[in-house]
Amino acid sequence: MKLLDRLEEWIITFLMGGATAIIFLSVVHRYLAGISIPGLQDWLLSLNFSWAQELCIIMFVWMAKFGAAYGVRTGIHVGVDVLINRLSDSNRSKFIIFGLLAGALFTGIVATLGGHFVWENGAHYAFLHMTGAEIGDIPEGPTTPDLEWPTWIVYSAIPLGSSLMCFRFLQVTWGFLRTGELPHHDHGHVDGLEDELPKVDANPYSLDDNLHAHDLKHKPLGEREGDRK
Repeated sequence: MKLLDRLEEWIITFLMGGATAIIFLSVVHRYLAGISIPGLQDWLLSLNFSWAQELCIIMFVWMAKFGAAYGVRTGIHVGVDVLINRLSDSNRSKFIIFGLLAGALFTGIVATLGGHFVWENGAHYAFLHMTGAEIGDIPEGPTTPDLEWPTWIVYSAIPLGSSLMCFRFLQVTWGFLRTGELPHHDHGHVDGLEDELPKVDANPYSLDDNLHAHDLKHKPLGEREGDRK
């Protein structure tokens, strides 16, 4: 399971970082190509970046699909649970399980329909062509305008991402049935920054000077609250 988690994170990281780098290079290329620098301008104009926008769109679509599955696993998705949290524990658990299973059903249906669409959009032809089987009148399928990639490869994000999201819903449901807890993400937490804890004997609410918390342990003996007569 940890391997799947890491693979999911690597895919999202690669797609996000790759799309950002391509957009950056495309903008820099467009800017520098408009500057009259002998030699450099001619070389930049010879480079073709017309494919950059299409590739970035594809990468962001894939990132969104796998990112949605990651959000289910980590509890990032925003939910309106004001009413559910006011219910009793037993009723609240029933509604949570119903919602998780409904999400699994929906994403499972999307994955099934998406897989059928991808298969009929060129994946069937590619499979028969790869195995050397009889193709017959099965269409090859369209390609993208700039990259000229088979569109079934691009649309594969729908069945793959939705299948993973369906699995994550079932995984969270099973975890909730076992522990009674849902994955929770602290939106105020920043990875890599640990919260600085106050000293053991420091009272963070004692702000007599409106500036610093007083350290009760190292405070002079005559100034302690309990030592005053």
